[in-house]
Amino acid sequence: MRNPYTPNAGAEPEVIVGRDDQLASFDLLLRRLASGRTEQSMIITGLRGVGKTVLLGQFRSKALAAGWVVVEIEVSKHDDPQFRREFAARLRTALFELSPRARWGDTFRQAAAVLKSFSIGVDPSGTVVAGIDVAAAEGFGDHGDLSLDLSDVFIALGEAASSIGRGVVLLLDEVQFLGQGQLEALIGGLHRVVQRKLPITMVGAGLPQIAELAGDAKSYAERLFKFPAIGYLSAEDAAKAFAGPAEAEGAVFEPAALDLALSITGGYPYFIQELGYAVWPLATGDRITRQDMLDAEDVYQSKLDSSFFRVRLDRTTEMQRAYLRAMASLGSAPQKASDVAEVLGRTSPQVGPTRAELIAMGLLYTPEHGYAGFTVPHFEQFMLRAMPELVVPPRRPRRSRVE
Repeated sequence: MRNPYTPNAGAEPEVIVGRDDQLASFDLLLRRLASGRTEQSMIITGLRGVGKTVLLGQFRSKALAAGWVVVEIEVSKHDDPQFRREFAARLRTALFELSPRARWGDTFRQAAAVLKSFSIGVDPSGTVVAGIDVAAAEGFGDHGDLSLDLSDVFIALGEAASSIGRGVVLLLDEVQFLGQGQLEALIGGLHRVVQRKLPITMVGAGLPQIAELAGDAKSYAERLFKFPAIGYLSAEDAAKAFAGPAEAEGAVFEPAALDLALSITGGYPYFIQELGYAVWPLATGDRITRQDMLDAEDVYQSKLDSSFFRVRLDRTTEMQRAYLRAMASLGSAPQKASDVAEVLGRTSPQVGPTRAELIAMGLLYTPEHGYAGFTVPHFEQFMLRAMPELVVPPRRPRRSRVE
């Protein structure tokens, strides 16, 4: 029998459970926009491995089935010109997907002209908007201000989509990596299309801090977006996520095996896929036993340590690793900055820059002022395995100033 579990980043599992509320909210969003009404866009928040990217994939399928055009972007840390180039290229594709150029009317030609203006400042050669044989629209998308320009593009694209009874969904993953100005521009652009009741919406996914970042970028973001948080699955849903794929292949989990599996994974969707994948080849016959699960635990843990966890630790400096290890010694819950500093034998101001770097890298998030937590579930367990002893690098001596 084939292994039915899918421990790959963003891969859709055989059975999706525990996300009915978010899927229903997306259905409602599309229905209301299609009928000319307004509805809040969404940014799904949660730790690594809870299924945010998988959920975006479900939204994509639903949008395509409803006849909407989907623009998918995995956000990276780009400066504004690169951000503008990427958006122009993706929106150019969306324009052609809405309607072939031979059928363009005035609203589509205007959208193409505004898109050309939007990109021409960072791509004078016209490579990004190749195939759009119209003159740039002077005074639209060319202000030199990202927020104003993106608003012009969204409005023009929304009017074109509306003219043929269709819509556009922007699906953005890793939203927390947007610069503040970029996030502000996106929120501002969406605000403008909401005011005009145009069929463009954005659904994003990001780490828990994105709700705070959005609020800092635009004070009205909390009224423009819903921020549903997703996390580990309930015991009932986690059991379905384990048992469902196995049953499809004619196998069953013994109750004791399921209990142990839930304990090992904590109900986190990605961990469920990893453990399911590890135990599958160890089982004999069509029953997965508690002993099979015990035998699989070392394989499961080794796989996570060498990939899912390690790839994040390998990007850190010596001092950043020490900070993470100090946090791990205090437990899995978010920790107070002053407590971590005390473990390191430093003051909060002394280690504040390291903490800020780890937040910017997406390894920590701030659930409340003065506290930080790991963005990766069970990361504290990995840190204790990877660094049995806390080693704090010596402080660099301050350079004397030459008068």
